[in-house]
Amino acid sequence: MGEFTIAKFKDVSEGLQEGQFAVGERTKAETLADLDSAHKQLLDMPITVTLGLTGPDGRVNMTPMWFDYDGDKVLVNTASHRAKCGWIRKNPRLTMLLVNPQNPYHWMSIKATVVNEVREGEPGGERAAEHIDRMWTKYTGQEPPYGLRDPVIDEKRVLFECRVDRVATFGKP
Repeated sequence: MGEFTIAKFKDVSEGLQEGQFAVGERTKAETLADLDSAHKQLLDMPITVTLGLTGPDGRVNMTPMWFDYDGDKVLVNTASHRAKCGWIRKNPRLTMLLVNPQNPYHWMSIKATVVNEVREGEPGGERAAEHIDRMWTKYTGQEPPYGLRDPVIDEKRVLFECRVDRVATFGKP
C-alpha cells in the first residue's frame, strides 16, 4: 500500500467563508476507506465518472465511464480495441472526476497511476470479464453477462488496476 494526499477544498455548503474554493486542509491516507463518509459514498454510487487521459496530440481526452475500486486501488475496465486502451498504456497517469448527480457542488477527483493490467484471454484474464459483469449489474441492475460487447468482433476486456496518488474533495451531499 502507498500513502496519498487528500486535499479537502473549502466549500460554500455552510455559507460564505474566507478562502472559499481553496484547499482548506490536507491529510494523508493509505486507502480510499480513509475518506470522510460524505465523499466515500461517491465511490459506491453508480455514478458515471469522467476519465481524463492524455491523447495522442497531448491534449486531455475525457470519457464518461463506469467507476469501481477495490481497497486502495481504482479499477478501470475497457475494451482492448478502443483507443483509450492504447493511450493508457502509453501514459498510465489517469484522472477521474466523480460528481454527485444530485448536487454538482459535491465532487471528488482522483489522480491515479496504472500499476497492473489484466487482459481477458490471457492467464488470469477472467478477472477482467468478471469485473465488467459486476459493473454491468451495478450500473444497469441487470444480471450478467455484460450486455454491450461488440457483436461483430471477439471483444476482449482489459482491467487496469491503479494506485491512488492524490484525491481532492469538495462539498457535501
